[in-house]
Amino acid sequence: MSAETVENSPVVAAPSQRASFFRQSGWLMIANVAGGALMYAVHFFSKVIPEKEYAIFGALLALTICVPALPLQMVFAQQTAAALATGRRRQLAGMFRAAWAGVTGLWLVAMVVMLFVQKSLMAKWDITNPAALWITMLVILAQAWLPMFQGLLQGEQKFLSFGWALILNGVGRLAIGALVVVALAHNTATGIMVGAFAGFALAAGICIWSSRDVWTMKAEPFEYRNLLAQVMPLLIGFGACQFLMAADTMIVKAYLKENSECYVAAGTLARAMVWGVGPLTSVMFPRIVASSVRGEKSNIFGLSLTLTAVIAIIGVLGLWLLGPWVVRLMAKPSYVIETTKLLPWYAGAMVPLCLANLLASNLLGKGQYRVVIPMVVLAIAYAVTLMMVHSTHIQVLQLLGTFNFLLLAVCAWFTFRPSSGVSG
Repeated sequence: MSAETVENSPVVAAPSQRASFFRQSGWLMIANVAGGALMYAVHFFSKVIPEKEYAIFGALLALTICVPALPLQMVFAQQTAAALATGRRRQLAGMFRAAWAGVTGLWLVAMVVMLFVQKSLMAKWDITNPAALWITMLVILAQAWLPMFQGLLQGEQKFLSFGWALILNGVGRLAIGALVVVALAHNTATGIMVGAFAGFALAAGICIWSSRDVWTMKAEPFEYRNLLAQVMPLLIGFGACQFLMAADTMIVKAYLKENSECYVAAGTLARAMVWGVGPLTSVMFPRIVASSVRGEKSNIFGLSLTLTAVIAIIGVLGLWLLGPWVVRLMAKPSYVIETTKLLPWYAGAMVPLCLANLLASNLLGKGQYRVVIPMVVLAIAYAVTLMMVHSTHIQVLQLLGTFNFLLLAVCAWFTFRPSSGVSG
């Protein structure tokens, strides 16, 4: 038997694949923790800015979270992985540049819309300086570009640059935020959002440069209809997941303004658990896509699911045990009691979302799109229920946990049912 045959045999390939998975996931874990810690350190500014401004910052941050970053990243990761597996790099280049122009055009439309809704939004969220909204619009542009180029890197499995972008996003956000808020004494939500823009812009610059071998290629024509048939389920499906993660904060800021800054602080800590298991999905997804396109078998999904469950459980236990200490360290004394009371509910609500995100990534990576309609129906039901039922912070979190569990149940049913191998 030749050396090449031995290297490519399933017995040898499986350990090699696992080793690569752990190496890449480990690096992204380190980058995610480092970048996340730097981003979280921004919330220490809550000690030096008024409570009202910190609540405004939380609402503006939630507005940026509603940018479909996860769907955009996964779409381009899927398209890149599939194009590399089938030799369609030039078609990918043409598709990407068209999408880049389209996203930028939509942002310009959103800028015009903001001119008309600016006053009502400022009144709803108690914003006194319109500059906060316009800086947020720049953040939205950078955050819309960033996942597109991250998707290219993810699809190419260039996780070194991907990880550095995560770290430098945190570095830019904290360094520039500290310069504006502390050194220049501009202690408002606007100052923190300037730092957020700097972080996103720096990360986007790294990703744009590192992926230039793809998007600068000479383009070839591609089928728009076939592309939309692949892209729309990904955008809608991952968009439903992202909506379930972000909508609660905006409802709280609009309808439960008292102690909303405490809700923002608890949410920041709890959502860190979702970002913590994100590297597993990031590494798994392009491998699932490539295996599906090539008709190969892979055990990456089972490994990712096991690790995600373990990390999520450790994360929620850590937040329950250490969360109150972290809150006392990062927040004003007036935040501590209410934030500590909310934290166990918020952390518990994030566990099913972590698992549901992974299951959804596996299904959509394999092109099993039948799960998308139930996910959308669930997201709409959540939106309607949340608009009608939001009397207390605890009640909002109970709804969040319930709908996240339902999302997990839907994704699990489509994943493990006997007929789940049929693509939608």
